[in-house]
This record gives sequence, structure tokens and C-alpha cells, in this order.
Amino acid sequence: MQTLETLIRHWRDDPGGTYHTWFLWAERLKNFRSIRRGLQTVVQEIGDGTFGSQYRGSSLETVVHSIAEQRQMFKGADHAFLWKPKLRIPDIYESPDNQLAFGRFLDTCACCSGGDELIQAIRDLDRRKIKGLGPAAANLLYFLHPTHMPPFNTAIVNGYNALTGARVKLGRWEEYLALREGMLRLTAAHRGQLSNDLGAVAGLLFDLGRGRYAPPPREEDGAAVGVWQADLARVREEAASASRALKAAQEGDHSHTQVQGWLRDLGRALGYEVWIAANDRSRAYEGGRLGDGCLETLPPGIAGTPGADAVRLIDVVWFAGGTLAPAAAFEVEHTTSIYSGIMRLLDLALGAPERAVQGLYLVAPDEREADVRGQVRRPAFQAVIHLNMRYLPYSELERHREAMGRFGQGLRAVEAIARRL
Repeated sequence: MQTLETLIRHWRDDPGGTYHTWFLWAERLKNFRSIRRGLQTVVQEIGDGTFGSQYRGSSLETVVHSIAEQRQMFKGADHAFLWKPKLRIPDIYESPDNQLAFGRFLDTCACCSGGDELIQAIRDLDRRKIKGLGPAAANLLYFLHPTHMPPFNTAIVNGYNALTGARVKLGRWEEYLALREGMLRLTAAHRGQLSNDLGAVAGLLFDLGRGRYAPPPREEDGAAVGVWQADLARVREEAASASRALKAAQEGDHSHTQVQGWLRDLGRALGYEVWIAANDRSRAYEGGRLGDGCLETLPPGIAGTPGADAVRLIDVVWFAGGTLAPAAAFEVEHTTSIYSGIMRLLDLALGAPERAVQGLYLVAPDEREADVRGQVRRPAFQAVIHLNMRYLPYSELERHREAMGRFGQGLRAVEAIARRL
């Protein structure tokens, strides 16, 4: 359908559409591993019998909250998992058997290697008829298998129905699986413009479903096509104002890069070898690249650990000169998910030799201090409280970084301006 191709091209060019604001967002991919790790914790706690009977304060709340932070695509993703006492749903908190079935489902899905196995796991869960546990759980599956399982919410369903004339409904796994088949066909038909990561086609449908675009006509009706093209032109005009939001996000990315640059330069001034996150090294910074003069590969002692893939995405890591032992790690949380940054720091700290990492720092704007403290206090992180993670405010780093680089020694200067959590 030529008009659909036109719509997809416009969606990819629209600075206010989900393609630019979410799908191409660098932090999106960085969050996959931490969410997967969080789901492993949920499975382990259910298996050990320590998950409990409350959603609030549980490891599941921590993971779902992190998913809900993934910009507008997942806003409200936690609603399906909130305990609703009057309705007794979702029935995975008060029923031990259902809780175990949910844990087995997540564990099975994490170990699946293809779509057929995932569909079988969904059907096995669906046969149990667990009250209140429907395809909203597909949002968990997306972060386990983004090329096999698409996200699922009201806007995506509405967009799909508007585009195809289907009547997919919410709340039933069979409806989700039918939607999935259609999304796979759309992706295959427009392979040149849509990624096999099903987040792409989901983002297109999401924007259709929330009314950002009008769906193209499904029949060869010249008048209808003309009306739709006029609507598309109007959306393009509106995109100019929406681009302000993207500009703000890009400014946030710039600020994030600037703080990484401060930490890079400070670390080198203090005599450390510096690692910059693998997906940030090529970012432009002060006439060069952010990764200029930094390590090209992780030291062997870290590269061989189970959490190495996550460590590669830590914003800045300082390694001791000579031994290349990890000395300090910094996650810059300008507007991004604090939970994911904590998980990456833990991958480094728990994978390195005991006490090898002297400093773990969450670097964030002053106004985010309450957010940082709130995340670290989550029950999911109580077991690692002894690692002494600290909060480093932007203002303190900006004010003292030059003096620290000239007169400081080791981490003492950084510790002096960081705050205990």
C-alpha cells in the first residue's frame, strides 16, 4: 500500500513521533539488560518462596516501574500489576500456586530461543486462567525477546485496528497473539523501513492509536486518499511545534554527554585510565569524540565476567593505571531510568574481585536527588547496601572539577563532594 509507505516514511522523519523520541533513544537499549536482570530476581524470589504477597515493595514492582519509565510508549505499564483488593486481581499475590505458575512462565520465556516456544509458554499460562493476569505481561516479554514479542497497550491496539480494520480487543492472550501475527506481517512487508525489533512497528501503531496520525485509507478511493494526505500535511505542520520536545530531549543528551566529558577529563587528570560507555564513545564532544584518549576495550579481568555486557554500557569507569583494576564507576542520570543505572553499577561491583571497586556513583542534577534516594531504598537493593553507592550532584561536580583535577589525589576529592545514600 503506497499510502502506508508514505505514512511510515513520515513517521521516521517526524521529530515528535516515537521513532525519534523512543525507538532511537540511546537509553532504550541500555535498559534491556537491567530489566532482564530484574525479571531473573523475580523468578528467583518466587522459586525461593521469598517473593511475598504484596506488589508494593516487591522486586516485580521495581522491574515494572523501570519499564513504565521508558518514555510514553510504556506509560501506565504498571497498572495491570497493581494489586486491586476488591477484585482480588491479579491473583499472583494471594495464590501461591498462581504465583509459582507466573514465576515458571517468566523463567521459561527467559530461556526460550524462538517464537514457537514463547507462544507455547503463553498458552500454558493462559490455560491456568489466572484472574487479572492477561497480555499486559507481554510488556515483560518484549524486554526478553524484542524480535519475537511486541509491546501491548490500548494505543497500540487502537492503532492496529484503525490501520487494518481488525477488531482486536484487550484482555485476552489469543487477541494479543493475533495482533502479533499482524505486526509481524507489517514488519515483513515493510522490511526496508521497519526494524525486526518489534518496538518499531509498535511505535508506529502507538502513534496512530493516540491520534498523532490518521490511518491511510484501506481502499483505492481517490477522495479518501486526498483527505488523508491533507491530514498528513497538517500533522507535519504540528510536528514543528512538537519538535520542541525532541529538542529538549536532545539538550538532555547534550548535558549527559557534557557530564561524561567532565568525568572523563577528571579521571585522566587524576591518573586513571578511563572507559566511556560503548554506545557513547562516538558522540561529538569539544571538537572531537567523547571516547578520544580512552580505553578501546575493557580490561581482561572485567571483560570475562558474566556482567561484562552491562559494564560496557556504564557511562564512565575509572581504572587504576598499570593494574587496570576498576577504581570507580559513574552512571549519569540526567533524565534516564535510575534503576537501570544502579543495575549496571551492581554488575561491575559484584563481578569484580572483592573490594576492587572503591567508588560507585550516581551522578544526577540536584533536583533529582530525591529520585536517586528513592530508588536506592527499594527493597530490591537492600542486599547490596554495603557497597556504599553515593550520589554526586551536578552542581558540586561542575564547581569543583577543575580544582580536583589540579590538586586532588585518587578518589578522596570525589568522596568529599559526593553524598551518602
